[in-house]
Amino acid sequence: MSSSALIFDHIHIISRTPKATADWYVEMLDATIAKDTVARGAPQIFIELGGKYLVVRGQRPGENPVETRRIEPQEDYSSHNEWGTDHFGFLFNGDLKAFCDELKKKGVVLSVPLKRGVNGKLLCYISAPDNVSIELMEV
Repeated sequence: MSSSALIFDHIHIISRTPKATADWYVEMLDATIAKDTVARGAPQIFIELGGKYLVVRGQRPGENPVETRRIEPQEDYSSHNEWGTDHFGFLFNGDLKAFCDELKKKGVVLSVPLKRGVNGKLLCYISAPDNVSIELMEV
């Protein structure tokens, strides 16, 4: 059962280099920095992308974040092979292959190359800073 009382708001990312990470999303995925603040002793940058927000923040006093592994292709799927958030995804309305070629020219790593998903649509995964995985799938 879906609750109409819930409205998806944001994804929160902890980054070693919040400003450089925010700039990566702007340069590589044409995001917009909506707000650049400090919260609880750490930079906190709100990025608008695809009509929603990514919140990128730095390390807070007392935190000791652990490394995340990069997503890996398996025989018929991809996985970080760890508990928690595996990836987040965007639908791409256009030529996904051409878009991925542009991303590669900019230095973006395709951690899972273009392939057909179970629904027959073309998809891939890209690696964002801090080993965040983003799935791109054609509409």
